[in-house]
Amino acid sequence: MKADTRFFTCLRHARVYAPEDLGVVDLLLAGEKIACIGENLETPVGLDCEEIDLQGALVMPGMIDGHVHITGGGGEGGYHTRTPELMLSQITMAGVTTVCGLLGTDGTTRSVINLLAKARALETEGITSYIYTGAYELPTPTLTGSVRRDIVVIDKVIGAGEIAMSDHRSGQPSYEEYRKLAAEARVGGMISGKAGVINMHLGDGKRGIQYLFDIAAEGEIPRSQFLPTHANRNRPLFEQCIKWGKDGGFLDITSGINPNDPGSEICVKPAEAVREALAAGVPLKNITMSSDGGGSMPVFDEEGNPVGVGVGDEKTMLTELRDMIVEENIPREKAIAIVTLNVANALKLHDRKGRLAVGMDADLLVLHDDYTLCDVWARGRQMVQEGRPVVKGTFES
Repeated sequence: MKADTRFFTCLRHARVYAPEDLGVVDLLLAGEKIACIGENLETPVGLDCEEIDLQGALVMPGMIDGHVHITGGGGEGGYHTRTPELMLSQITMAGVTTVCGLLGTDGTTRSVINLLAKARALETEGITSYIYTGAYELPTPTLTGSVRRDIVVIDKVIGAGEIAMSDHRSGQPSYEEYRKLAAEARVGGMISGKAGVINMHLGDGKRGIQYLFDIAAEGEIPRSQFLPTHANRNRPLFEQCIKWGKDGGFLDITSGINPNDPGSEICVKPAEAVREALAAGVPLKNITMSSDGGGSMPVFDEEGNPVGVGVGDEKTMLTELRDMIVEENIPREKAIAIVTLNVANALKLHDRKGRLAVGMDADLLVLHDDYTLCDVWARGRQMVQEGRPVVKGTFES
């Protein structure tokens, strides 16, 4: 990759949602950070500074995808159904500038160390990356032999996941095993100053998230320790997750689950799920969205046998952002917060991610009027220009 030697970039006349509406302002990027936001900014005298007139185009923070299979996923239908790892431009062309990678069903032929290596590769190529330790099963695979130690000593590990609940592909753990894992992740997060969250995969099992309600009822481990994902998988599960959210927990809606897709007919469309959750009284700050990008989208028959497979697409994040605003009439600043600020807060990345403000990482998107992607900057470097990737991964043609 060719290095970008320009240190300053000034974006003029941007309609900025930070995610709150800042009006039409200029943004000065200095290296990887946002140096200044305001009207008619003066650029550094005598220094190389690129100026770009955005002519009132919508600018928002880069999206944070808290659930991505960066090394691929799947395998439920045999070795040939293991999905491939993601390349850099697949991520940036989806408007995502920060990823949180994880394993899923397969913690046997895929490993946490491979996940960590891929995260470091993506960071070198230009975006920001974190990972969860573990996979569906309990006891779950780790790097050091302990979830707590992984979180404490491995810089990129922010929690555990994706741990399966109410799913025939899980290790069928007991309540006590889930409770013990939650304690391990929580203490690891406390020691390291990280989130220590558990990204909890939710399947179609009849129990749903009852174990989470039971753990929370004991009063020792807060609801914020869990990020239950695929909340919109089916209507009964979604109703449980709404109650969880109203009680103070997070609920993560998967943009890659759509009722028009084979095997997902019973799900709640993501943008509709956001509208319903807000209408039911779930606080905005408790709602996040992730893509399940790179993960397999298996189709099972009535006996649980795999009969088909697809691959999760991160671009569904942009599609559902548009639908939240255009189809569901959710205000821009609220819709944008769900894929940026709310995720940063849930994962304790808010000191550098999720907002457009002075001192924050220069991760931002420029969108067309129809909410399709125009430009992407990640850590101050332009990755996408006029809808085309200008920076590609090491092995991309």
